Amino acid sequence: MAKQIKKDMVEAFSISLQDQPQNQVVKDAIMKNGIQASIQNSDAVVAMNHVFSNEIQTGKVTNQKQSGRCWMFAALNTFTHKLNHLFSLKDFELSQNYINFWDKFEKANYFLENILDTADEPLDGRLVSWLLTTPQQDGGQWDMLVSLIDKYGVVPKQVMPETFHSSSSAQLNQMLDAKLRKDAVELRKLHEEGKPSAKLQQVKEGMLSQIYRMLVFALGEPPKAFDFEYRNEDNVFHRDQQITPQAFFEKYVGVDLHDYVSVINAPTEDKPYGKTYTVDRLGNVVDGTPIKYLHVDMETLKELAVKQIKDNESVWFGCDVAQESNRKEGVMDTSLFDYEPAFGFSPKMSKAERLDFKDGMLTHAMVLTGVNLVDDKPNRWKVENSWGEKVGNKGYFVMSDDWMNEYTYQVVVHKKYLSEELKKAWEQEPVVLKPWDPMGSLAWMN
Repeated sequence: MAKQIKKDMVEAFSISLQDQPQNQVVKDAIMKNGIQASIQNSDAVVAMNHVFSNEIQTGKVTNQKQSGRCWMFAALNTFTHKLNHLFSLKDFELSQNYINFWDKFEKANYFLENILDTADEPLDGRLVSWLLTTPQQDGGQWDMLVSLIDKYGVVPKQVMPETFHSSSSAQLNQMLDAKLRKDAVELRKLHEEGKPSAKLQQVKEGMLSQIYRMLVFALGEPPKAFDFEYRNEDNVFHRDQQITPQAFFEKYVGVDLHDYVSVINAPTEDKPYGKTYTVDRLGNVVDGTPIKYLHVDMETLKELAVKQIKDNESVWFGCDVAQESNRKEGVMDTSLFDYEPAFGFSPKMSKAERLDFKDGMLTHAMVLTGVNLVDDKPNRWKVENSWGEKVGNKGYFVMSDDWMNEYTYQVVVHKKYLSEELKKAWEQEPVVLKPWDPMGSLAWMN
């Protein structure tokens, strides 16, 4: 039988608290400065040196501002590292807004197709409720980016620059979600009335026309072709006239994205190592590249990341960035905060427990651009973020290896680094996870 809180219970708690004089000092510090500032371990900050034995030459850090496009910024940053090196460019950027436009347009279609596909499901059932909770959002996954680039290519930032709503997406997202939910009402009603599939698709096309207009007004209209003009660091001028976004990606980036594998570590009981996984109804482009993960132990995941960094190629990775990190200092370390001395307990759980009990998930994507190896083992990692230069070391963060173990869930590496055993494992048909599985979370943190 449930028991209520009683006055004598609260009085006992209060007396216990007052019996320890140091609690007053802790209370005063936290009330004035906040929890994390009051219990930060300064030794942990000092230990996270921004020097690395293996480091990739990069450039100025980008800024996603008030948007959840970290996964796009991280991926495009890995491409610009190559572009800056190959073509002697400095601080060149690809257009995040261009990818953002097509992502939102494709997500709208993906949502409406899911609404049609679940038209016979109960409205208050878990599946439809899950779909309606977030019709679309800024966040995404690596394979979703592959689908967009396969279909639409990329363009330089100058060709489709940032706008108010690409950099500050809350109002646009609210409007798009409201529009899509209203469209869902109409499509389900038409289905209940027995309208044929062709009619429903016709209505959906009209809905997409309205969404396209909304996106053009907010983000601008994507170019079909453009002139690529630049002057390199040797002061030599170049011009490539009327090149398409697809041709631009092939000519200047020249990466076969299908040679890259999404490797995860999510050690819950339902996900054995050495198998591949996908997530039901997770994606953005209908008939695009399916989400696919290869599940490995953490040591293997790190070994793969180190191999790619040693070959002078940066690594897209997904993590739970808000856990045990200091945004201003740019430090991510499991010993950063002294919870136990302050509160008498630690909120820490195992990685599996955090996933199972909704305390952890992939929330942010960044780029590994360096690693510090001691006896060929990593003890800290250099991280390129997309929060501008006013945080961390001019936008770069340092991550301890312990933090990497606990809060990193995904890296994307070239398949050439996989062992023969892992290559065979990658070819397996993936196990399909439920839409609300933790590995269905999207990188969105800003």
